[in-house]
Amino acid sequence: MVVGSDPQADRLFHALADATRRDIVRHALGAEHSVSSLARRYPVSFAAVQKHVAVLEGAGLVTKRRHGREQLVTADVHAIRRAARLLDELEQLWRDRIGRIEDLLAADHPTETQRAGDPR
Repeated sequence: MVVGSDPQADRLFHALADATRRDIVRHALGAEHSVSSLARRYPVSFAAVQKHVAVLEGAGLVTKRRHGREQLVTADVHAIRRAARLLDELEQLWRDRIGRIEDLLAADHPTETQRAGDPR
């Protein structure tokens, strides 16, 4: 187990790691689609698309509802925003680390103006 592990975030990024699933989310953000209409878009079986949708649903990225014989898929914009927030937090962490590295390097190698004031 990883310290600070977030199982929901793990499911979210696992779901988004696949190009077909990202494309399904992209289409489902624009409008509600049936699983069968989504399946026609990809060179994989209907069952494979159903599995992709199930992974997305498990991650909270899409919701499914029945309408007659069809299963309609809609993306959850709040889950997309959560992923964006998590990525923003990681970006800030790395920016802070880079800033500290730059500070350390600057302390080891004074600039020209710092050297000009040096009496040596």
